[in-house]
Amino acid sequence: MKDKIEKGDIVLVNKSGKYHNQVGEVSAVDYNIFFVKIVIVKLGNEQETFEEKDLQLQTKKPSLEEVIASIDKILEEVEQISNLPTQEQVELPNRLKYLKLDIPKLDKQLIQKNFDSIDKIFAATREIDSSASFWQEIDSNLEKISWWIRTSL
Repeated sequence: MKDKIEKGDIVLVNKSGKYHNQVGEVSAVDYNIFFVKIVIVKLGNEQETFEEKDLQLQTKKPSLEEVIASIDKILEEVEQISNLPTQEQVELPNRLKYLKLDIPKLDKQLIQKNFDSIDKIFAATREIDSSASFWQEIDSNLEKISWWIRTSL
């Protein structure tokens, strides 16, 4: 794991004071006039500015490779969904494959459109059968993809 804090990472504030031991997501990284790395962290509904030395990295945002691997895992799980309507049996794997091709291009609108469609299909399918064991795997991978989209584009 790289120790360099970047946009999208989850950090713990280790500076004493109002935000001590709070966990937040990095929303931006900048440098001040003395070339000290300044990190803007979203803590709940607030944004606060810290020096990098006041933060401890908790979780790195997913890499491009991890997101592609997550799409592959979801594709494997989709094969286990027996109650998918015929149209979704075709559309869902196709949209996942397109998303996998679109992500390296970093086209935000295309990626977001495909991801939203995939999310809608899963939401409708979940209403039919939400107890299946594959949902946990699908949900964790969808969350990883969503996190990458939110913080990388």
